[in-house]
Amino acid sequence: MQISRNDTIFALASGAGRAGIAVVRLSGPACRFVLELMAGHVPRPRRLELCRLRHPLSRDLLDEALVAFFPSPNSFTGEDVAELHVHGGRAVIGAVIAGLGEISGCRLAGPGEFSRRALLNGKMDLSAIEGLGDLIDAETEMQRRQAMRQMRGELRDAVERWRTTLIEASAFVEAELDFADESDVPDGLRERAMALLVSVADELRREIARARSGERIRSGLTVVIAGPPNAGKSTLLNALAQRDVAIVSDIPGTTRDSIEVHWDLAGIPVTLVDTAGLRESRDPIEQEGVRRARDRARNADVILSLRAFDSQTEHLQDAPGAVIIPIRTKIDLATGRGVGSDASLDELELSAATGEGVEALVARLETMAKNVVADGGLVTRARHREAFAGALATLERAISAGPGHPGELFAEDIRLAMRYLGRVTGRVDVEDVLDRLFAGFCIGK
Repeated sequence: MQISRNDTIFALASGAGRAGIAVVRLSGPACRFVLELMAGHVPRPRRLELCRLRHPLSRDLLDEALVAFFPSPNSFTGEDVAELHVHGGRAVIGAVIAGLGEISGCRLAGPGEFSRRALLNGKMDLSAIEGLGDLIDAETEMQRRQAMRQMRGELRDAVERWRTTLIEASAFVEAELDFADESDVPDGLRERAMALLVSVADELRREIARARSGERIRSGLTVVIAGPPNAGKSTLLNALAQRDVAIVSDIPGTTRDSIEVHWDLAGIPVTLVDTAGLRESRDPIEQEGVRRARDRARNADVILSLRAFDSQTEHLQDAPGAVIIPIRTKIDLATGRGVGSDASLDELELSAATGEGVEALVARLETMAKNVVADGGLVTRARHREAFAGALATLERAISAGPGHPGELFAEDIRLAMRYLGRVTGRVDVEDVLDRLFAGFCIGK
């Protein structure tokens, strides 16, 4: 995205639609001029003042608003920033936005452009910006806590600590290379550098091992409900979601495509997926539904493999990356038939229609979900994990080469490891991730 940092940008920073108050945010060199033109004066810094907002050309009264001014560099973006707290009617918002658009040098902001300016002006690093985006998108308490930790610099601090250690190791290697003939250069510099590399490599290895937990907190777990037709999959989905989201019918093959429901499971985000019944069919539409069901199962974290109380169907087996919970359903219809007599020891029994056994299933899912995210570390995105893995690979190469590793190559491996770590916070190679990152932000942020 091509942007001009000389423009003054503006956007609605609060939610769209009718509301009591709406916040229009501005950032850029013309903020003072805009306030003088539309509000009549520039308020005292960081104080809300009641002002009459007028159209810059017609001078029509637009609204009576609370106006705030945040002078550079002590603002979110590092530039002059202004906020217009107007009444939240759509006509008022539209009139204020239209008026700002009439001022030369002012334009609507692009997605995430305020945050992008904060990054470019050194107010936040890339990992904190990602944390801010995650905070805006957070739907569960655990996601909120994780985003706050990242936004406040937990990941950045760890990366900077490792980079500082590697800089120290690099200094030892450079001293050995450049001043080996000097009498006052101590012995054992390579060994001291190697010890520092080992310590950083150990920490990186631990964080990579914990990466799945952190990424799952951010993106959530996928729980797929699978099984043959009429096993009660849609009924169970409705029972877990506590609302009617799927059509329930005795006719086999009613569900032809996957139905997703977002679920807050003890603070852990979960996507529940109801799938088409698994069976052989000549119907091309149903065949496609079965294919999609098997694909979702192969990519799930947890599979609820259902079969009715009177079914001899085997539970799903071809999902090596998922935890499979075998479940026998419709037990309310099995009176006098010895339910459970031929059930496997780990097979849960429930009736989604009556609710019997559903609480036990939810409790089991909660335990499993908490175990998955219990050791959540610094990594929240694949980008972080890949950068850590790259740094670790270069350090392991230097460590495994040992004292015989040529000094120049040893030093280059350290520099490369630092470069990988710098990608996490945006010290290097930042441009290739900015457009993708900010495209997901809301316009006013």
